[in-house]
Amino acid sequence: MVLSPVIGKLLHKRVVLASASPRRREILSQAGLRFEVVPSRFKEKLDKAAFPTPYAYAIETAKQKALEVASRMHQKDLRAPDVVIGADTIVTIGGLILEKPADKQDAYRMLSRLNGKEHSVFTGVAIIHCCSEDGQLDMDVCEFHEETMVKFSELSEDLLWEYIDSGEPMDKAGGYGIQALGGMLVECVRGDFLNVVGFPLNHFCKKLVELYCPPRREDVQRVKHESIPAVDTFEIASDAAQGDEGCGPSRAGVDGHSGQAPAGPQGPDTNGLVENPPPFPSDLLDLIDGFKASKALFTACKLKVFDVLKEEGPLKAVDVARKINASVCGTGRLLDVCVALGLLEKTDTGYGNTRLASRHLASEGACSLHGFVAYHDEHAWTVFTDLESAVRQGPQAAAGRPEEDPSQSRDRRLRFMRAMHGLTQLTARQVATAFDLSRFTSACDLGGCTGALARELAREYPRLKVTVFDLPEVIEHVSSFHPEGWQPERLHFVPGDFFKDDLPDAQLYVLSRILHDWADDRVHELLSRVSRSCKPGGGLLVVETALDERRAARASLPAALNALVRAQGRERSLAEYRSLLGQHGFRDVQVAQAGDRLDVVLGTRASSSAP
Repeated sequence: MVLSPVIGKLLHKRVVLASASPRRREILSQAGLRFEVVPSRFKEKLDKAAFPTPYAYAIETAKQKALEVASRMHQKDLRAPDVVIGADTIVTIGGLILEKPADKQDAYRMLSRLNGKEHSVFTGVAIIHCCSEDGQLDMDVCEFHEETMVKFSELSEDLLWEYIDSGEPMDKAGGYGIQALGGMLVECVRGDFLNVVGFPLNHFCKKLVELYCPPRREDVQRVKHESIPAVDTFEIASDAAQGDEGCGPSRAGVDGHSGQAPAGPQGPDTNGLVENPPPFPSDLLDLIDGFKASKALFTACKLKVFDVLKEEGPLKAVDVARKINASVCGTGRLLDVCVALGLLEKTDTGYGNTRLASRHLASEGACSLHGFVAYHDEHAWTVFTDLESAVRQGPQAAAGRPEEDPSQSRDRRLRFMRAMHGLTQLTARQVATAFDLSRFTSACDLGGCTGALARELAREYPRLKVTVFDLPEVIEHVSSFHPEGWQPERLHFVPGDFFKDDLPDAQLYVLSRILHDWADDRVHELLSRVSRSCKPGGGLLVVETALDERRAARASLPAALNALVRAQGRERSLAEYRSLLGQHGFRDVQVAQAGDRLDVVLGTRASSSAP
């Protein structure tokens, strides 16, 4: 059992679980840990709005639970337990924390919010190591969190109420228990299942290994860093060496460091052993070659390879070459690269599109990114060629090119509009449904470009009249992006400059992918204009890719890359967007995610007398 070596270290220690949760007790008991249960008396009334992320709130609650139990037990018998474990599990959706429902109606509101959607379950864990000397209590805190993504199926009202009437939701965070009847609500889980039940056992085990069981130097060849070390890599030190009568692991251990000097350079050590060579850097080599793959994709799109294969595939290389007016040799090699990239499939009958390529890389279709690819090929590729200048001299060096003639400027504008149109169409429905906007009857999409998002808003909310407000030179090209007769009666386009002209009247204003392009002073200027136009009770919907620790690093990479060559503007965190809206009179700020890369922030305009 993974925990057996750790249990050996804790065998003569007094371990306390500061939780009455039967689920946490069962998970730890089945893992073989010996402990006693002392429920915490900490009043869980922390201000959720004071924390930058939901998991920060969960971690702090877990820590306060454990600290309260440790202090109370020390005061009671002047000897605190050696280890106290605190945990707090929360369910979040759209930045809103859902804890235990107050009543059936509250449970219904929670479950309705989760219905058909994916949400996050966070557990914050605190491990407190206590030491009593001369009547004084000294505590070291090790804390961490785990996130699991859970998606609910589309559930009927009858099923929701049947579950609520079972009584199970009433003591469960988020109003459901996945390990019992609530499991019937769940379509899929991404991450640690036990974390949703109430305790992230796997992460807890790894943390105990860090604290108690650093590997011996002579075992360095057998350590597998990507997983929990095998049993024979643990060091079970003697009491004398480890100081079991002291205060638990050393402070260096709590901080995640062994206190040993690092191994020297590769070669024989003092015992004649040789460390394993480092792993082969495949990911790094893929990254180095990444620009070649991008250019191959750009070229295949420019030559309409995916259009040809969508209409007539599968085809042999010679047939594709004839249709795109290219050499057979070069076409064959390009097609093989696209196969290796997972964009094409190759069979005995020839080359054919994958579903991904037909959907996103052919030039026609509601989900086409062909214009987005073309913009990167014709503009972004050139700009990034001057990246060294942008880094040395500042981003304005890459942006400060000679003035284009009017026809070139027009073509570049159209390329940008095609790029934004394709990208917006992919996420429009997720943005439109991130919050229930049915209370609004009019909306104005500032800088709404081709109206892709505005059209989805009008389609989703039958009572909503939507105005797209953008520059005249943008509005004049809108019709070329849509088939004849596409425009709903409730969708209108108004030319204007949102920094200079009066904004159209609306109950809801939308700024989608706008604010990151502007410096702080211009952002405040624009938000001030929106605030003056928005009446009390109206709303502001901001759509951006926010800097957020919860999001995987690769999901934030495109925004970071674009910032390298952006002459003005910057990316901001969710906390900054909340603050910006608050500074301009928008209260009750809510946050939701629209896919992997977009965040949606909704604020309500307070009355002028509100603080």
